[in-house]
Amino acid sequence: MNAKPGLWRWRSNPLRRREDVVEAWLVLAVWMVVVVAGAVAGVLTARAAADVFAAQRAHRHPVRAVLLADAPHGATSAWPADGLVRARVRWTAPDGTPRTGDTLVDSGLRSGARVAVWRDDHGNLAPAKPTNPTEGAIEAGVFGVAAALAVAAPVYGAGALGRLWLDRRRMARWEREWDLVEPRWGHRTG
Repeated sequence: MNAKPGLWRWRSNPLRRREDVVEAWLVLAVWMVVVVAGAVAGVLTARAAADVFAAQRAHRHPVRAVLLADAPHGATSAWPADGLVRARVRWTAPDGTPRTGDTLVDSGLRSGARVAVWRDDHGNLAPAKPTNPTEGAIEAGVFGVAAALAVAAPVYGAGALGRLWLDRRRMARWEREWDLVEPRWGHRTG
């Protein structure tokens, strides 16, 4: 009795059933897929997200803009964004041409106020300030973990369903064998 309890399905044993061997291989396959595919999906997703955030940092630039109309007070939409409201601004593109567009600014600003906006390499307004390297690394890590879980969870669930099916099969076989053996034991109790 000095063998490791988790490896009994792998050893030759007169009590070992075919379902036990299938379950051992199933568990091994599930864990290999969960670990390997989960890690690969997590790393690839985290790298892709980090690359996107780095590209945003490289191609978004702050520029000063002038507010063309008074910014409304309070939230003007059903989904306020941290006290910001949509307003029209004017800025200068990299080629020197003036441009106008809508962006989010602090509520209550007066016409003519200077605000900082973000533009891309072509001079168009960017939707938001790019994430800093620390925030980008954290977000990339979160995306990587989510991708790993998204790959691992269905595989683990399929393995659990396979083990459930094997357990039911074992119980049905045990019940059939018990029906054959029990009458030979003679007197029933109860």
